[in-house]
Amino acid sequence: MEMVEMKVDTSDLKGDEAKLIGKLADFLKEKTGGEVATDAKIVTVKGEGLSKKYVRITLKKFLHKHELSELFRVTSQEDNTLKIKKRKLEEED
Repeated sequence: MEMVEMKVDTSDLKGDEAKLIGKLADFLKEKTGGEVATDAKIVTVKGEGLSKKYVRITLKKFLHKHELSELFRVTSQEDNTLKIKKRKLEEED
C-alpha cells in the first residue's frame, strides 16, 4: 500500500473551537492509525491506504461528537485537502 498524505484546513475553527484542533489531531490519529502533525491551522494525516472519503467521514464524526455538525461542514478542496468550513446559517427575521 502506498503512503497517503491528507491535509485538513481548520482555519474556520476560531475562539473556543480552535482549542479542538489538538483533540481533532488525537481523534484522527486514533481512527486512522496514521501519523498526525499539526501546523498552525493545518492538520496533516499520513497513513497507508488512507482515502479522502474515510478522512471526511472521520471529520464528520468528530464534528458530531463535539456537537458542531450544525455549525460546520466538511468540504473537499484541491488534491488531498479537506476543509472544516463554517456553515452559512439562515438569518432569522
